[in-house]
Amino acid sequence: MSDTSRTSDARTPAQIEADIKRRREALAETLDEIGVRVHPKTIVGDAKAKFVSSVDHTVGRAYVGANRLVSDVKAQFVSEDGAPRVERIVPVAVVMVGLVGLLAVTARRRKR
Repeated sequence: MSDTSRTSDARTPAQIEADIKRRREALAETLDEIGVRVHPKTIVGDAKAKFVSSVDHTVGRAYVGANRLVSDVKAQFVSEDGAPRVERIVPVAVVMVGLVGLLAVTARRRKR
């Protein structure tokens, strides 16, 4: 006989019953946990959480990108000391006024 069979034979019926009870409780706990994990509400909740996390990540990256773009554009029109760069602002303003005027003329022609 092996050592384990002699050890198990040396246990009393009360010890065996206590071991069985402990294993049943552990098994019941495991089954309850599995039941919670595979419950449709849990699965939907996990999917929602994953989706929200993904959206938050995407929105965060978009915000950082937009913030960087605004900073880059601002750097083109404002010097490091905060003074406006007139030599860059005036040409852009002239182009914008020209575009607005062109759009206004085009809109008038379409109305006729």
